[in-house]
Amino acid sequence: EYDQVEEGTITSTPSENTVHRSFSIGPNQVSTLRKLLPNTLGQCSRFEVLAACIWRCRTIALKPHPDEEVRLLCMVNVRSKLSPPLPSGYYGNAVVFPAAITTARKLSQNPLGYAVKLVKQAKERVSGEYVKSVADLMVMKGRPHYPMAGSCVVTDVTRAGFEEVDFGWGKAVYGGLAKAGLGAKLPAASPSVNLVAIKGGIAISICLPAPAMDIFAKELEFHSKSLFISSGL
Repeated sequence: EYDQVEEGTITSTPSENTVHRSFSIGPNQVSTLRKLLPNTLGQCSRFEVLAACIWRCRTIALKPHPDEEVRLLCMVNVRSKLSPPLPSGYYGNAVVFPAAITTARKLSQNPLGYAVKLVKQAKERVSGEYVKSVADLMVMKGRPHYPMAGSCVVTDVTRAGFEEVDFGWGKAVYGGLAKAGLGAKLPAASPSVNLVAIKGGIAISICLPAPAMDIFAKELEFHSKSLFISSGL
């Protein structure tokens, strides 16, 4: 996942035509997506289903070259993977970003279950030895960043509890980033996609070029049988 790749169709170059949009999804929509999966994937998590769906829809929307490599990276907490464990009182980050990797053609032409399986396999690779190898890589290569081009990074903050923080302004209706992306000047296709808890479900926050955003919305609607609702968040 840290191997640098040449920038292809899915570019990380800043664009003035980037659109930010959020989509709301509830338990019924997640159930609808699960019905698209084979019985062998019956035990997959909500995150695995949504991440795979987002990755597939985003890739179709961006229309990369069929043979271009595309990646889905997700954040995995490794505190339970370490032996010996982290010292008591350590409150820093303890996460890694395993990658699911395939080509745009395979991801787009195969059913949703193909993407879900890749996401599950990527998460299952995270072991104590994997974490140690990532730590060694960080030391040897000076904390390399994952490649931006061709990557989709789905971050789940639905259990972070941001919406429960009391600022004295009343009960929160949203707890997460105001915008998906990496800064004030967004890439043409920001790799960052955020899952945020909202009342009654989850908000999917994403940035894409305007034409790609329209296709992304239609793909989400297709996958969920017209049950996705565009949010004003």
